[in-house]
Amino acid sequence: MLSVEQCSSEITAKFKASLISGETLIDLTGGMGVDVAYMSKNFKKAFYFEQNIDLLNLTEYNFDLLGLKNVTFLEGNSVEKLAESTFFDSNQIQSTWIYLDPHRRDDTGGKVVRLQDCEPNILTIQSLLFKFTNNILLKASPMLDIDLAILDLGNVSQVYIVAVENEVKEVLFLINKTRSNDSLTNTTNNEVILNAVNLTKQKSTILSFTKLEEKNASIILGTPKQYLYEPNAAIMKSGGFRYIAQHFDLQKIAPHSHLYTSDKLIENFQGRIFKIVTVCKLDKKEISKHLSENKANITIRNFPLTVQQIRDKLKLSDGGSEYLFATTDAQNQKIVMVCKKL
Repeated sequence: MLSVEQCSSEITAKFKASLISGETLIDLTGGMGVDVAYMSKNFKKAFYFEQNIDLLNLTEYNFDLLGLKNVTFLEGNSVEKLAESTFFDSNQIQSTWIYLDPHRRDDTGGKVVRLQDCEPNILTIQSLLFKFTNNILLKASPMLDIDLAILDLGNVSQVYIVAVENEVKEVLFLINKTRSNDSLTNTTNNEVILNAVNLTKQKSTILSFTKLEEKNASIILGTPKQYLYEPNAAIMKSGGFRYIAQHFDLQKIAPHSHLYTSDKLIENFQGRIFKIVTVCKLDKKEISKHLSENKANITIRNFPLTVQQIRDKLKLSDGGSEYLFATTDAQNQKIVMVCKKL
């Protein structure tokens, strides 16, 4: 069932609720109602649209049990209802938010990613939505090309790449009517704020930067030092490969590896941190000296062999306390860093 498949988790729903507030919330794609359940707490009133009457009735029943009394349930196609109705008071426009999580399956049931392939297609209804609000929160696939989406939407002020326990779950776009429709190369869109968010039960982190800051960030290439840093999945998806090096004062091991190093331990780094034990070639005899068992966790970055090919070559099983990072350094040398995770 698609409504279950696309349903937000509690932790991501809470995060979305932290982003918006106002007088009125309109959820165009109600589904299981997890998102509107949390977001509606920040609004005086909320409207939930759903075409599936059984799902609507089930969600309304659950909301009643939860004591959520400020949500009005409306059956039918939300876009058609908006197009034909003056139900929503345009005088409330400054404090209204519209939220939508478009259907990401095609007519044959296959998954789609691009905004124009989803239903409803935000690109064709954006002008309609701006008749009722100045602010839109759009949830999109974690596989979406963010740069292309910013260009297509044209009114994006912020993007949130949301990961849970280092796995990207969704990409959120804050769209504002007053933003420019200029091209991606324009200064306005270069100032779109990208927020790489990693949510965990223990501690959540966020790294925020603009596309212009990423473009202008200075980096230094360096050989592996005492510590190795691997950015979390949200940062990798955000494309902040230069900015993170500058922000944490790290050196990049190679232009395209997205692995970083320093002699100083950066404890607040947003990703995995490793102590480098040794750096060597892909040599079984040399690497085995530094393994406590005949096993290792293997990661490749810009390396000609696959993980399985390396595992077969070194005759290692998966797991253990050691980590092997196979990459190509700034001198175009193929190296393996044997590491311990901190």
